[in-house]
Amino acid sequence: MAFDVAADHYDRYMGRYSEPLADELLKAAPVARGERALDIGCGPGALTVRLAERLGERQVAGVDPSVTFVEAAQARLPDADIRLASAEALPFANDAFDAVYAHLVVPFMADADAGVAEMRRVGRPGARVAVTAWDHAGGGPLADFWRAAREVDAAAPDESGHRGAHEGDLVAVLVDAGLEHVRPAVLQVDVVHARFEEWWEPYTFGVGPAGDYLRRLGTEQRSAIEARARARLGAGPITVIGRAWCAVGRVPA
Repeated sequence: MAFDVAADHYDRYMGRYSEPLADELLKAAPVARGERALDIGCGPGALTVRLAERLGERQVAGVDPSVTFVEAAQARLPDADIRLASAEALPFANDAFDAVYAHLVVPFMADADAGVAEMRRVGRPGARVAVTAWDHAGGGPLADFWRAAREVDAAAPDESGHRGAHEGDLVAVLVDAGLEHVRPAVLQVDVVHARFEEWWEPYTFGVGPAGDYLRRLGTEQRSAIEARARARLGAGPITVIGRAWCAVGRVPA
């Protein structure tokens, strides 16, 4: 997956939605002073920064498999413990954290079951484990892009097949990992783009499944998708409503 890209490109592509969603996640699964938290798949730091604001940098750790994202997160939070690692092999001891998060990451784990099992392992007894994923099957923020793509190319893959894209997926993953008191939540953010170009350009950066797909197309098809999207959305302002599934559980005491 194309996530080893410049951090500012990722921020303009997904950070514009994942950052406000991080605030909603911390309402659903808050942290308290004195706790230690881990952000898995931290990217350039959308959630990590918010954890550090609440807990202090030294109480926050993060991992990501992208070198560019790790470097960006380290630059933003020099006193946090940010490491290059995958969700399936966390470089931390057992029972190390009071709260463990995977924000918009489960659909992109190589092995979601192994990744969530690691989340449970590094959480202390009673620790909160929280995960999110866009509702790509119904109301994710990329829906308008994929709708335009399918109007041009009926075989466009979209992201509705990813694990976590459907209601109940994330709850099942946490329950299967043996977490207790698992509860679902639905999170939503509304993001306004002043102009169509502001909305469209980040798709051309080659980030994520949408960027991968667009980059593989010829110029004619790319232009056709842009034209379909412009006809649907207009010149701007454009309000994008992004809905995400969330599940929160606890490590057994």
